[in-house]
Amino acid sequence: MEAHIGRISERFYERLFTAAPHLCTDLFNRTNQRNREQQKALASSIAAFAKLLITEQPEDIDAIMARIAHKHASIGIQAGHYEMIRFHLFAAIGEVLGDAVTPAVAAAWHQVYTLMANSLISQEAALYDSAGVPHGHVWRLVIVSEVEYDGARVATFVLRSLDGRPLPGFQPGQYISLCVRLPDGTRQIRQYTLVRGRVPGEWAVTIKQVPGGLVSSFLVDAVRPGTELIVSHPFGSLRIEGGHTPLVLISAGIGITSTLTTLQNLAETAPLRRVVALHVDHSPYDHARRADIAELVSRLPNSQMQVRYNDFEEFHVLGRSPVDDLDIPPSAKIYVYGPVMFMRAVRDGLVARGVPFESIHYEAFAPGSWLGVDRPLQVASGRLD
Repeated sequence: MEAHIGRISERFYERLFTAAPHLCTDLFNRTNQRNREQQKALASSIAAFAKLLITEQPEDIDAIMARIAHKHASIGIQAGHYEMIRFHLFAAIGEVLGDAVTPAVAAAWHQVYTLMANSLISQEAALYDSAGVPHGHVWRLVIVSEVEYDGARVATFVLRSLDGRPLPGFQPGQYISLCVRLPDGTRQIRQYTLVRGRVPGEWAVTIKQVPGGLVSSFLVDAVRPGTELIVSHPFGSLRIEGGHTPLVLISAGIGITSTLTTLQNLAETAPLRRVVALHVDHSPYDHARRADIAELVSRLPNSQMQVRYNDFEEFHVLGRSPVDDLDIPPSAKIYVYGPVMFMRAVRDGLVARGVPFESIHYEAFAPGSWLGVDRPLQVASGRLD
């Protein structure tokens, strides 16, 4: 399976999109289809799940499944999707591997897929029930009440309900999916970290325009006050733990939004909690929401904020860590946000300093990202997908 995973996943998507073209245009990320990142993710997920069944502890599998389930719930995946995926995936495996897929091999992989699918279906059902929505029906209309710009490539949209009622509450670290109808009539879905609006009951999302990005470019260029948007209920398995344990928040680029929502919450619920925050960005011009962050830090007497301006994408390539001289309180819970390579560089640096792996937490929106960035250093040495 691993030796032929590339061709299997390509053939799988060819079959799937031939049978259901709307999934390509309306559900899957077209940018990730074009750069072939999505093609690597699904079949690789199944292969990695099979390895976890025999090499890792059950709780490790549960954590990975929870992360995938929240992502699936945020785009309205339903139980019926899994049988469609099974049919085309195993047809692709048979086409590529031929006689190597003996009845015993086919039965074993079907069992692996069934275990994985049943775990996700069960967790996603529980998430829908908790949200109080019919299974898969997570969407609502909101209106953009304000638009604020940070530099030329970042916009913050403040969202309120159409009827003026408060939008559902959310926890720091949760996100919403935003469903956009593009000018060519196709639909695309992306996830964005939720932060608080200016008044209770409003949401806000801060979006950075990605070069060549279909959705981010459209949103930053086209959305204005009064625009109606389709968004999901809040989901996300990575939530800031309560209590008095010190927090370390490390972010790069637009990952600052996760630090922002955490500080917003602490200012209301635990203003005396100790917080060490580090943000890395290309320049002050690229540093989104910095005035809001500075104001929040000023209200938290036991917090400190460090900012470094340099090319954060190079840390992993150069074998350097942005946290080599960061003050990390004993027993702190550490949360890392930003591009995958940046998070890997931070993770490597923290582990090298003797920080317990279980104290380090991540969120990544890249396809297949739940399979590598948060696993032990000796295991997660290759590509995520």
